[in-house]
Amino acid sequence: MTRLMTAAVMHEPGDIRVEQVPVPEITAGDVLVRVEACGVCGSDIPRMNFAGAYYTPIICGHEFSGTILELGAEVTGLEIGQLVTVPPLIPCYECDSCKDGQFSLCEDYGYFGSRQEGAYAQFVAVNAKNAFPMPEGVDPRAAAMMDPSAIALHAIYRTKLGPGSRVAVTGAGPIGLFAIQWARLLGATEVLAVDLSPEKAAMAREAGATMTANNSEEALAQAGRGFDVIIESAGAAQTVALATQLTARHGEAVFIGIPHTPVELEKGTFSHFLRREASLHGSWNSFSAPFPGREWVESARAFADGSLKWEFMITHELGLDALPETMRQLGERSIFSSKVLFMPNQD
Repeated sequence: MTRLMTAAVMHEPGDIRVEQVPVPEITAGDVLVRVEACGVCGSDIPRMNFAGAYYTPIICGHEFSGTILELGAEVTGLEIGQLVTVPPLIPCYECDSCKDGQFSLCEDYGYFGSRQEGAYAQFVAVNAKNAFPMPEGVDPRAAAMMDPSAIALHAIYRTKLGPGSRVAVTGAGPIGLFAIQWARLLGATEVLAVDLSPEKAAMAREAGATMTANNSEEALAQAGRGFDVIIESAGAAQTVALATQLTARHGEAVFIGIPHTPVELEKGTFSHFLRREASLHGSWNSFSAPFPGREWVESARAFADGSLKWEFMITHELGLDALPETMRQLGERSIFSSKVLFMPNQD
């Protein structure tokens, strides 16, 4: 008899239906995970409202934690009942990038929620290499926020951020809020957070920002000699330009956010980064060797020992039945949100 579960299935962008689907079957190298929490990533909002995934119908959702319910016949080192988080990228382990340990740059990867079935569902089949055990005592909701923390840390590792650095963070969503915290933990003495939302600027203060700005003019007025490191997490054309303008001499800007419109730099902005001999870095995903990398190991440690604050970011904890309408509202920006979590097995 086929086992069924509840899932939010995207049939086409904008057409999301909460329905009964078969529980996934696991192979010898998989574990079956009962999803405890799945967060909305900024990439889910365009994907599910207008951009689409690699195929449909599909279950989206890739920022998740869960409890292992079943082990495949060849799985070792994991236990039933264990809380795991799931790094969403599935490396091929065969391409040159993977062989070099640069898993974020894998050339033939899978990905939960866009290239294969994700976690806006009660259960997910997870290959054992992607089941990352969490330390004892970590809240499952925190475990579902490992990916944005690791993304922020991966970006910081692209720079020379260290004790005494002046840092600016554009965008105070969850990735930006984790970037602020990591910058302070790694020794930054000043951190400017820039966000259009006064509510998110207040969250940035709670995360450890020493200054905030709600627009480019306010940010530039506080730049002084410029910032040693700028972490761009918003992905808007204006904030990409601002990040470039905020650099100090020999400063660095690292770009995480994914723009959905063309990005143009005015002549003065381009001249600024040339004349200051600034470095501009791309940052993609959150992984290093051994997979999933030190970004995930350090994030797990920081969640376990309380170094990272996370609960203040959560604005919504919802059941799957609320997902279609909530995703529409997020796309329209008609509700305020920071971290939205769906709890597929919530009673």
